[in-house]
Amino acid sequence: MIIDTHAHIYHGDDERYPMKEDPFRPVPGMGTIEHLRREAAANGVDRVVLVQTGSAYHWDNRLLADTARANPEWTVGVCTLNPLGTDSPDELERLVADYNVKGVRVENTPVGYRHPDAERLWRRAGEVGAVICAHLRQDVLGELAVLLELFPEVPVVLDHCAYPVAAAGIDDLALRQMAELVRFRQLYAKLTFAVTSSEGEYPFADTHAQLRYVLETFGPERCIWGSDFPCEHWLKKATYAEHLAVFVDELGLVAAEREQVLGGTAQGLFFDN
Repeated sequence: MIIDTHAHIYHGDDERYPMKEDPFRPVPGMGTIEHLRREAAANGVDRVVLVQTGSAYHWDNRLLADTARANPEWTVGVCTLNPLGTDSPDELERLVADYNVKGVRVENTPVGYRHPDAERLWRRAGEVGAVICAHLRQDVLGELAVLLELFPEVPVVLDHCAYPVAAAGIDDLALRQMAELVRFRQLYAKLTFAVTSSEGEYPFADTHAQLRYVLETFGPERCIWGSDFPCEHWLKKATYAEHLAVFVDELGLVAAEREQVLGGTAQGLFFDN
């Protein structure tokens, strides 16, 4: 079982699914659900977590929701909602109930990461059984810690491990502060920075020590892999197969570790609930 926990979806019909002003969009035909199905099949990927493409569709989750609901046999969705929106908790409940959405990506805001509206959204996530995907950087990890303390029953995935920098190695401040949060047992690490943080080419060896550090700190039972699909758009210097191969072939993981990181942990987080 291989589960890709980080794929962004695009659509060619801008009238049906309008993009925001000045979107970051791929070339036509790239990043569609059909493209994703081909990549998954070619690489032995069984299931995929679709993550709302905020850089193209902002808070408009219609494409994400429609796609997740139309493909329940192999996908689930993670929406992205305005953390300051008063209607966001109700919208999360609607998407979870009707559209095969299993999580919500929560971004930082001009007033910080932890604030009353964020707390309302986290509380509703706990009530409806949704996973929080925390999309933030190192400077607000302290605020994340407060929310983890307030909502110990809500599972939380740290997207991209708060964007470490390869040149800093395991002394990277984001990784060190992230490691301090390991005491919160509901926190999981999304290992999606192998390529984006690297200054090199495949196999992106300058991030391997950081990846192993997170794996040793959190354990494979609290780590998940994601592709950053469409890789041609987001990674540029790695294919889908190469990103996966970092974890299959290059990190030196034993079979039990690969099974957890590439599927077992994500299965429990996104598909068994």
